Amino acid sequence: MEPTPEQSPHHAYPDHWEADVVLRDGGTARIRPITTDDAERLVSFYEQVSDESKYYRFFAPYPRLSDRDVHRFTHHDYVDRVGLAVTIGGEFIGTVRYDRIDDTGRPASAPADEAEVAFLVQDAHQGRGVASALLEHIAAVARERGIRRFAAEVLPANNKMIKVFRDGGYTQRRSFEDGSVHLTLDLEPTEKSLAVQRGREQRAEARSVQRLLAPGSVAVIGAGRNHGGVGRTVLRNLLAAGFTGRAYAVNRAFDEGLATLDGVPAHRSLGEIDEQVDLAVIAVPAHRVPEAVADCGEHGVQGLVVLSAGYAERGADGRELQRELVRQARSYGMRIIGPNAFGIINTAESVRLNASLAPESPARGRIGLFTQSGAIGIALLSGLHRRGAGLSSFISAGNRADVSGNDFLQYSFEDPDTDVALLYLESLGNPRKFTRLARRTAAVKPVVVVKGARHSGSTPPGHAVPVSRIPDATVSALMRQAGVIRVDTVTEMVDAGLLLAGQPLPAGPRVAILGNSESLGLLTYDACLAEGLRPRPPIDLTTAASPQDFRDALAEALADGTCDAVIVTAIPWVGENGEAETGDGQVLAEALTKAVAGGSAKPVAVVHVEIGGLAEALAAASSTAAPRPRTVTSAARTRAATTATTTQTTTTGTPAAQATTTGTGTPAAPEATTAPATPDATTAPEAAPRPGRIPAYPAAERAVRALAEAVKYAQWRRQAAIPGKVPEFLDDTIDEAGAAALIEAQLSTAPDPRGRPLTHDEARELLGRYGVDVRPTLPAPDPEAAVAAAARLGYPVALKTTAPHLRHRADLGGVRLDLADEEALRRAYGDLTDLLGKPAELLPVVQAMAPRGVDTVVRASIDAAAGAVLSFGLAGAPSELLGDTAHRLVPATDRDAAELIRSIRAAPVLFGWRGSAPVDTAALEELLLRLSRLVDDHPEVVSVALEPVVVAPQGLTVLGASVRLAPPPARNDLGPRRLPNY
Repeated sequence: MEPTPEQSPHHAYPDHWEADVVLRDGGTARIRPITTDDAERLVSFYEQVSDESKYYRFFAPYPRLSDRDVHRFTHHDYVDRVGLAVTIGGEFIGTVRYDRIDDTGRPASAPADEAEVAFLVQDAHQGRGVASALLEHIAAVARERGIRRFAAEVLPANNKMIKVFRDGGYTQRRSFEDGSVHLTLDLEPTEKSLAVQRGREQRAEARSVQRLLAPGSVAVIGAGRNHGGVGRTVLRNLLAAGFTGRAYAVNRAFDEGLATLDGVPAHRSLGEIDEQVDLAVIAVPAHRVPEAVADCGEHGVQGLVVLSAGYAERGADGRELQRELVRQARSYGMRIIGPNAFGIINTAESVRLNASLAPESPARGRIGLFTQSGAIGIALLSGLHRRGAGLSSFISAGNRADVSGNDFLQYSFEDPDTDVALLYLESLGNPRKFTRLARRTAAVKPVVVVKGARHSGSTPPGHAVPVSRIPDATVSALMRQAGVIRVDTVTEMVDAGLLLAGQPLPAGPRVAILGNSESLGLLTYDACLAEGLRPRPPIDLTTAASPQDFRDALAEALADGTCDAVIVTAIPWVGENGEAETGDGQVLAEALTKAVAGGSAKPVAVVHVEIGGLAEALAAASSTAAPRPRTVTSAARTRAATTATTTQTTTTGTPAAQATTTGTGTPAAPEATTAPATPDATTAPEAAPRPGRIPAYPAAERAVRALAEAVKYAQWRRQAAIPGKVPEFLDDTIDEAGAAALIEAQLSTAPDPRGRPLTHDEARELLGRYGVDVRPTLPAPDPEAAVAAAARLGYPVALKTTAPHLRHRADLGGVRLDLADEEALRRAYGDLTDLLGKPAELLPVVQAMAPRGVDTVVRASIDAAAGAVLSFGLAGAPSELLGDTAHRLVPATDRDAAELIRSIRAAPVLFGWRGSAPVDTAALEELLLRLSRLVDDHPEVVSVALEPVVVAPQGLTVLGASVRLAPPPARNDLGPRRLPNY
């Protein structure tokens, strides 16, 4: 919406303030600046506000707005006077405005940094979180315009508005003056305000998905009279699943005399239905979808599943149609799954929803499944069904124009029916948010991800996402840091999901192997070693072993304190006539299930070869009882929130603490000692042991790989219970203000938005502000200059080239070390120029020698999509060729830094490999933390490379540094809540 000429021409309409938000009840609304075109909307809005709310706003009876009021409330300069409105269906449901004031409370302009703020929300929409969302957005606008404080006058009886200010998390002061409460809010974001904002975001987005998955009524728009169409198929699947709500068939082509279709009421439009419809499944051609969406919006539908194709997967024109579809749906407060979706499923007994093209609804289970591909969704549903596994929920998002994997994580976090979240993703619309949500969810239940389109170099058709430059290996490392179980194939995802949903988490990597085949046991043993587990020698029960022998051996292994998990291997029994007997799967399954029921809480997996019915029997013998619901206390919420900002993944080392585990793969939450961010509670699975489904695998490698993932995840969970921290001693040696001044001065000389690289001396000065000492280098354009430089630095020295094609390439002969005197230096200078070229081409420099040690590389860079990433590896071609580099997200904690240097494959070189002296890893960890702090404090530092960093037995030396500055990329994860626009 553009401003009219009456508005200040030098302050253009700020369209970047427009945002779609999810409200507390899961519905959506739009926040935008108020313009002069809104006069009629404002008057209509005010007429629907109660007299009591008007009195609270104006401190006196105020039945109607005068023309002067309307003019004042719709004319803004977007700097000193700003008004925002929340709209649904184009009509106002809430407003907020601020007016900049001076110290005396009179209207003012900059540099005055205080503003008076006032809200008004329609009574019918109070309690939906409208005012809270408006406060977040108007505060962000005010900060952008140089306002640092809000002042508000509130009547003491207006408890709702006082609560909005109090619960915002901002630093505030309160006083009672002249019969009203005077509130002052400092608008600088705090940890508490950010926690409050993200807590509200989580609850709202989870609720929005819950409304889609648990509707009271469903209308299938496009269900035809002929069999075989998409709409008719969905309607039949919905009814076949036993949907507990009301179902309707809607098609404008129905004859007026048609009353029912497949036994449900048939209507030509939603307007003919006597009740409000909660969910609409749209299965009409793309050109008719806007009409269907408008019909849904005008009749109060809460959410849409759009199966129709013909959108962004068809190219630019289709992408614009898709964006218009999202805009239209959100304008009515509706969320969308799709378009080009396969559908949704909820197996809860109280819902039994199958609004999808899947002909058979899966059994009820503890696994939640999200996929961006309909074809992959079909394969996963089929694979889980074949192996007897059930689902709690299923979403196939298609082009995922609105509801995404992030929303599914929000829902899964507190869904009491979901113990494991499986996601097949082809793109990440908001990687920063995904990492944050995955870390928080993984702190309470496993998250298993397959990432498709890893190496295609292009975005999958239909997906519009931010461009990320980081390689897939880095994405995988960052997921691991967040506790995500990243696997390569959908088969591995199902394998891991079955184990995690049915078995407790292992307390360590020690594995007992038992079975009736020595060869299969040895294969399993080798697979365990290959996956980094610690297997015990296999126990061969011989081919004569009976099911009772299996039960006894498994019970003994479960009682043995020297193992953390058990893998049972089984082949068919051989009868007296020498033929294999394959009909004993049921008997063996019962024996194993009884052993597990009476044993300790350790995971058990079965590897079988051609034992008919064993996998099905194991699934049937499992307990299907749902866990008791429990209340997630504020301490548990705080633990998850703390984990979401401070934990990391690891695959080495000794577990820091033991975890109490459940039969669903979910450890009991460690007690938190910090105060809660919010007072709310939610429902989640009870962390009490119960019998679980024993997963069966047709190959040893698959079972072992799934178990290895569970071991690594369990270790991450144990470590996540004790968050890392940034050592306080760094604060005494860091000059943040001085670094900021240097950065501002450097960027002011480079108006290019791409920024500029710093010179060696500039980089040294900036890094020095954060306690990173870079050894100086002096130019040596000729032998005399080299000798003078060496005399200044002191012998012994190094002579090296800095030409781009030779930089950090000692293998090409561009470096001469340990030059002890002038004669050696002159000789080395001559050899260098004779071999590689003229000094003007080589750009030689002289540097004092550093103590001998291990050459390493430390880097930090900011990716516009993923955020700041800290990287570490050994210097040299072998590490680069093998990709032996570790990564962590910034800000890094002390535990991140420790794990970063230990997670590369060449890490033993740092710890005394082959009798060498261990190097000073403590100094290396401190360097990593200092660099992390630099790029976290100053996002203008878009890349830093310290190469090489020579780590000696005592201390380290940074021999080279390159820094690039640029205007910081926009952050979409720190501002007020908003839905993405793809």
